[in-house]
Amino acid sequence: MGEQIGEQGAQQMKLRQGFLIVFEGIDGSGKTTQAEILKVNLQKKGVDAVYFQEPSRGKWGHLIKRKALIDASLSPQEELELFQKDRKDNVERNLKPALRQKKTVILDRYYFSTMAYQGARGINPERIRRDNEKFAVRPDMVFILDVEASKGLKRIENRKKKDMLFEKEEYLVKVREIFRRIKGKNIFHINGMRPVQDISREIEEVVLDYINRVASN
Repeated sequence: MGEQIGEQGAQQMKLRQGFLIVFEGIDGSGKTTQAEILKVNLQKKGVDAVYFQEPSRGKWGHLIKRKALIDASLSPQEELELFQKDRKDNVERNLKPALRQKKTVILDRYYFSTMAYQGARGINPERIRRDNEKFAVRPDMVFILDVEASKGLKRIENRKKKDMLFEKEEYLVKVREIFRRIKGKNIFHINGMRPVQDISREIEEVVLDYINRVASN
């Protein structure tokens, strides 16, 4: 079926189920770049792929972004609750409908980011995982792009201040360490310091192999 995908080109493939593919990593890891590349490459192969982000574009996501303008405006628990409200909304409003339509959903950040970022602020990451997995759609694949905190910050040093939500090196070191400890079925840790195209080729091969294996069963 891998060859069939290439042969069909832009013709839409009819998959028997939807797939949820999540990209994670600290800021500056390259996850957004890789998520967008995968979406385009899958679409070229006829896969009906869509892209979403967290925080979402819903009301809770907008509130999170507004609060980010005010340093230390939220306690760790308040921050966690806002992210989970946004996630519940995103799951019901975006993820579940797209998956019911048998689309391949590419998601830039999910509850693994909450585990890492809010975990680095003192909340138990495993508790966060358990609480989220009570309502969140389980991903088929998770790609965690790994870079050193200093290198990630260097990549994004030209961002506007309003976008610098969590990007302080000491904090990101803790976030990265939690990401590195996250394990599970179909969770792939990727060296994010390699050339962009090398990373994208590796990810695409893993994704197509998985889709092919599931579709052939």
